[in-house]
Amino acid sequence: MANQKNVLGGTLKLCCGNTGYTREGFCYVPEGDVGNHSVCAIVSEAFLNYSLSRGNDLITPNPLYQFQGLKPGDRWCLCAMRWREALYMDVAPKIDLEATNESALNIIPLDVLEKYSHKQSE
Repeated sequence: MANQKNVLGGTLKLCCGNTGYTREGFCYVPEGDVGNHSVCAIVSEAFLNYSLSRGNDLITPNPLYQFQGLKPGDRWCLCAMRWREALYMDVAPKIDLEATNESALNIIPLDVLEKYSHKQSE
């Protein structure tokens, strides 16, 4: 997994500390990750509420999985399909392109990802 690239073709950067789908903090997409947890998102309140409404509670802590729950501004490796779904619902969070796995490009075009780059708003 260490050789995976980001959507810009560079080395995949750390997204979210020791959390996320693989619990390694990188948006790696290991074989068997049918959700394609490739998008490094900086979650917003609107996105967290949307995700909750879709049955994925990212807000409530779950000690069983050592999950503290997310709050606006936290980073998390999202499923590319859920991010795209959120885009259509106008609640897509900003993303870190350098920490977003190139596998996201199988679902979301680069020009769309670039529009949501957190660096675009800084």
